[in-house]
Amino acid sequence: MESTAQLNDLTRSALNLIGQALSIFDADLRLAVSNRPYQVMFDLPDELIRPGASFEDTIRFLVARGEYGPQADPQAAIAIRVAQARTFQPHYLERQLPDGRWISVEGAPLMQGGWIAVYTDITDTKRQESLLRARSEELSEQLLTHAEQLAAANRELAATNAALQEAQAVLTRTEAHTRQVTEMIPAHIAHMDAQYRYTFSNRRLPSVFPGTRAGIVGLTLEQAHGAETAQSLMPHMTRALTGEPQVFEVTHPGSGRRIRIALTPDREGQGAYILSTDVTAEVQAREALSHASKRQLAARLTSGLAHDFGNLLTIILGLQGRLAAAGLPDGAQADVQGTLAAARRGVALLQRLARISGPRSLSPQPVDLPALLTETAALARPSLTEGTELTVAADLPEGPLILDPGMLQDSLLNLILNANAAMAGPGRITLDARAAGAGWLDLTVTDTGPGFSDEALRRGTEPFFTTKQGQGSGLGLSMVYDQTKLAGGTLRLDNADDAGARVRIRLPLRRANRQMVLLAEDDATIRASVRDMLTGLGHAVIEAESLAEAQALTDLPGLTLILSDLQLGDGSGLELADGQLPCVLMTSLPPLDPARAAAPCPVLTKPFDSDRLAAALAEAAFGTLTDDR
Repeated sequence: MESTAQLNDLTRSALNLIGQALSIFDADLRLAVSNRPYQVMFDLPDELIRPGASFEDTIRFLVARGEYGPQADPQAAIAIRVAQARTFQPHYLERQLPDGRWISVEGAPLMQGGWIAVYTDITDTKRQESLLRARSEELSEQLLTHAEQLAAANRELAATNAALQEAQAVLTRTEAHTRQVTEMIPAHIAHMDAQYRYTFSNRRLPSVFPGTRAGIVGLTLEQAHGAETAQSLMPHMTRALTGEPQVFEVTHPGSGRRIRIALTPDREGQGAYILSTDVTAEVQAREALSHASKRQLAARLTSGLAHDFGNLLTIILGLQGRLAAAGLPDGAQADVQGTLAAARRGVALLQRLARISGPRSLSPQPVDLPALLTETAALARPSLTEGTELTVAADLPEGPLILDPGMLQDSLLNLILNANAAMAGPGRITLDARAAGAGWLDLTVTDTGPGFSDEALRRGTEPFFTTKQGQGSGLGLSMVYDQTKLAGGTLRLDNADDAGARVRIRLPLRRANRQMVLLAEDDATIRASVRDMLTGLGHAVIEAESLAEAQALTDLPGLTLILSDLQLGDGSGLELADGQLPCVLMTSLPPLDPARAAAPCPVLTKPFDSDRLAAALAEAAFGTLTDDR
């Protein structure tokens, strides 16, 4: 505070020493700064030179004193000058004071609002001009007049130039500030002219449309985005250029992101402003909320009806089973079998409702994906329409991948059987699996049927939505969607270029790398059993039979993971789960035991098999969502 006061005193003293009068009024026409020559020049009382003094009061004082000559309507004269001041326009003028002195007034607006005025005593200059006029009879009257006008014009021009330079500086600072702000916004802001060419961009296009470049000014829509994306954007841009605002969403072909785009025609009719935002998370949250509400509905339905409905189905199945064994005539036997089939279908539907409404968890483990795809095709082929061809194509990296085989196979079977039902006759179904680059795995099911309708593309993953005229439950695609999201992936529905539906599951591509595992277990028998499981999964094992021994081995070069009993003889395995290395704990304690709840890592319940161990190791290594607690 002391340095600020000293600086203010220093500034005030400096302003008092300059030969010109100065005043600064803020946007509310209140005095902010003035110097002593300002008070002396206009002989102002002290109350009119204090910060906060009203400009209107100052003008009223000067008008009343006759500063501006006789006034027929003093109040009108005051109002005119106050109104002129509120326009904050650059100005230069010269006027004579009642005491005969001449002053020039040079005013300029300030960026923060308000204006500064500098008053210069030009009495001597005017006197010299008068002497020159009186003593220079040889100079023509016209030359003298022009010289005086030129001098006044030069002074006014200098004032105008100063105002323009300040305005230019303000504009430059404002433009730099605006550009910095727009480049910080997590959206792409741009302008496109009538020739579909970018004239402005905040350089954020790659953050919204992956694979594009930041410098797109001067490029056309197709040059900036590529032909496929430009084709989807062009109709909307064309309407915007004709003056019709647009707000729409597109799916970026390369990344699967959902992009919301707002197009606003500019006022001059020379193009349109563009605001593009990545709303993938919003759309996913909206879909997840919709799915969750429908799952809650399913849960309420099943919780209220499942018990009674299950009892009824049990009775029906029992009675029909007895009838089937009673040696009925062929016609009656067919009816019994039909009733049994319908009852079993009811049981299956109850199970599916329970699955969609109940909690889910992943069980990731190393998977030979080509073998899983071959097995999936073998399971699906007996259920396909006669004459339908199912082919499998794979372009995958070598070695096992970390996946949940049960969920993935269930999803693929759902998609294959849906495709078979959609074709309503013999056709061709293709299951394609390939690495998509940037750490993704694409599994695509296509068919040669009629493709998805517009409504199915919008609502296909909603629980209970079906196009099978009452023959489907509407839960298949919804379950595939939920399982894919749980695995950290995306699901996309569209139609193939050569007709037919196409469904793509995109999952994280995680290789099952060989681990070097520190196994800490104080029971020799259990340690040997778990060691065999680990080596069977292809991992190297270093053994420790106590907490102290394990702690001494945690800094071994190449060690990648710790598998420890929760309760070791000389301490707790929790001391090994310090975050330095991925860790999995084993225990026979019940799931709700407080010791288990305190674990910051996956916990395996003893006994466990090799698959469950592989899933826990994958969770620790890759941060998946499964939990055995």
